[in-house]
Amino acid sequence: MTNPESPRAANAADLLRQLGFRMPSVRSLQSAAATAATTTPVPRVEPAATPLRSVSLHRRVLHVLNGDSAADQLKLSDVPGEVSITADVLHEGPAPAGLPPERWRKVRARFLAESGYGGYDECLADLTRWDRTVEGYAGYDEVIFWFEHDLFDQLLLIRLLDWFAGRSLGRTELSLICIGEFPGVEPFHGLGQLSPRQMASLLDRKKRVNEGQKLLAKDAWRAFCGADPTAIEAVLRRDTLALPFLAKALRRHLEEFPSTGNGLSRTEHQILRGVAAGSATFDDLFRAVQRMEERVFMGDLTFSRILRELASGSRPLLRLEGGSPRTQTVALTATGRDVLDGRDDWVRVHGIDRWLGGVHLQGAEAAWRWDRGAGRLVGRTA
Repeated sequence: MTNPESPRAANAADLLRQLGFRMPSVRSLQSAAATAATTTPVPRVEPAATPLRSVSLHRRVLHVLNGDSAADQLKLSDVPGEVSITADVLHEGPAPAGLPPERWRKVRARFLAESGYGGYDECLADLTRWDRTVEGYAGYDEVIFWFEHDLFDQLLLIRLLDWFAGRSLGRTELSLICIGEFPGVEPFHGLGQLSPRQMASLLDRKKRVNEGQKLLAKDAWRAFCGADPTAIEAVLRRDTLALPFLAKALRRHLEEFPSTGNGLSRTEHQILRGVAAGSATFDDLFRAVQRMEERVFMGDLTFSRILRELASGSRPLLRLEGGSPRTQTVALTATGRDVLDGRDDWVRVHGIDRWLGGVHLQGAEAAWRWDRGAGRLVGRTA
């Protein structure tokens, strides 16, 4: 029997889980593993065993984590409590304000199904189960959130804290474990890299959620879901130290708006840069683009969707050749080189139909663009 505490060679599926491929289907992960190429093993340094004084065996505890990989490792540890996840890719697709919960989940499930994350019924069932578990908080003495520093996790966190803001917790304590590094794990991408013992050691880092964190999360979530993205910039101008990883995550979200220079989002620009530098296969390009990120957050399904979009239309930026997405080769077209060099504009070439939180960009011109030099949003009429 394999020792769950021993270092494991990281294959491509492990890497995808670490880099943000946490949307929920184990079947999807198994499919990725079947076509995986091996990578360098992730280093592990095991700390001394951690006493479980932080979670009493006589208390009922709910742990909410950012995906199956981290949840599976926690289940293998000696940390008591029930384990659940929340793993919607909120940085993709519509997240409009003002929808009742059932309608919200249906909108999200439809987008996730159309994007290849699973069938509509499966996605809706997952989203509903995750929400219902958190809504049952009154049945627990403590609810502990386990998250990371990247955009994927920070959006999950502020959505949860927004839901709890203004609610009476009764006897239930709300706690948070949120990290951006772990000793001996370099580079640190996420909780999915950690062993069961390493996960258990994080209990010493948990902090009680305070009102300042909930109020900041409430304002940030409303800004993210709003139709005017300058509300996010307003949040970034205030003190966000209550949630120390939030500001950089929100700024990374704004960088996904089309740029004023060539109409590309930061991710799209990085993809074209990677291809121009010689990354010609899906796996090589995926890794190259992730290396350009300070805090990786994107999984392979998102990445594949963006590649297809860049290769679509009458004047595509990329040429994809081969069979399945993971075996395709990628090359720049002449238009791709022009856009990458700023001689043409992707939005004007292709048009746009993209949701970024509560903002729906559509048509022959984007209502909002990101000025990389100035580090701010620019409206169409600005």
